Order: sequence, then structure tokens, then C-alpha cells
Amino acid sequence: MKQKLFYTNEGKILLTGLLLSLLLLIVIGYFATIDIEIAKTLGLTFFVHSFGGRAAGIGLCIMNGFGPVVTIVYNFYLEALIVCFTYSIFVLTTNNYIKVIWVTNLMQRLAQKAVEQKDKVESYGWIGLFLFVMLPLPVTGPVMGSVIGYMLKVNLFKNFSATGSGTFSAIVVWFFCFDFLEQRFHVIQYVFAGIVILALLSRRKAIIKFFFGKKN
Repeated sequence: MKQKLFYTNEGKILLTGLLLSLLLLIVIGYFATIDIEIAKTLGLTFFVHSFGGRAAGIGLCIMNGFGPVVTIVYNFYLEALIVCFTYSIFVLTTNNYIKVIWVTNLMQRLAQKAVEQKDKVESYGWIGLFLFVMLPLPVTGPVMGSVIGYMLKVNLFKNFSATGSGTFSAIVVWFFCFDFLEQRFHVIQYVFAGIVILALLSRRKAIIKFFFGKKN
């Protein structure tokens, strides 16, 4: 007999993701009433993170005058929120708690990508997962890392500690690289804009499908 959804670890992680999302909406709504530019930056940063634009999100925060603590904490918060949703939905779909066809298909594609990468991580254990998440490559990141960790039967604490610390380290490195360049080259704002555009273009199919659905 299956446990009730929110009694499982993955159900609790999903609930955490919902609470983090609610808090994000409250914060964006608050800033929308006192400083619309901050609200726009927060919303756009979340948008690019949703489609894998970690560097682009950090660049947006720096371009709009966010300090190091706010930029690092906010971008890490967004990554944690996205991982909570994706990881929990992936596991709950795998264990037949969620049986929505389009969600199942999406998770199957994610699983296929994870299978292609998991051999690179398996031999190195925790440090391999950490480095996989930290490295700025198209297929890396905390979502893919957490799914690979699940496939390798890494316990939940080790999985999330590796993906979390890898994500945090990557964000810190990106921030200080961008901050260094911004202080010395005024053209860096165009570099940031280019990164945002490239991040969106690289996910254009996913974005089109998200907003307009799949064409017959």
C-alpha cells in the first residue's frame, strides 16, 4: 500500500516547492507596489532560471544594481525552488503517484538525458555530482544533477547537499566573474544582454511550447 503523497519525502519536497513559490509571489507582488523595476527584475530572473539560464539570471541582477548578497541568495533560492518541483515530480511520476500524460512524457525525456550523463558522475560519487552541477555546461545543473543522484540511488541528504553546494559555488563564481568584468569594462552590460538572449534562444522550443502548446 502506497503512502499518502505528502507523507513521502518527495511529497514533502513538492510541498516545500509550493511554499517557496508562494513566498516568491508575495515578494514580487510587494515590490510591484513600491518599485516596479525591482519586481520586473525578480520576475525576469525567475523566468530565465526556469529555462536553464543560471548565468543569465545572475547577470540580470548585477545589471539592475543588486548587491552580492541579494544576487547570490536570490539566484540560489530560485534554483532550490526549481529543483524542489522538478525532482519531486520526477520521483512521484516514476513511482506512479502522478499519472498525467504530458508530465510523464516530460519526465521521460528528462530521464533519457540523465541516463546519458550518469556514467560521468557514478565513478566519483559525491564529488562527481558536485562538479557536475557546478560546471557551466549545457547539460549540467542542479535539476539534472538531482535526477542523476536519484538514479544512482544516492541518499537524499547526499544528493541535495551535493547539488545544493554545487549550485551555490557556481553562483558565487559567476557573480564575482561578472562583477569583476563590470567594474572594468562598461561593455559588460551588452555581454549580459547577449547571455540572456542566448539563454532564451537555446530554450526557444521549450518556451514556445510552454506558452502556446505543441502544434499538431
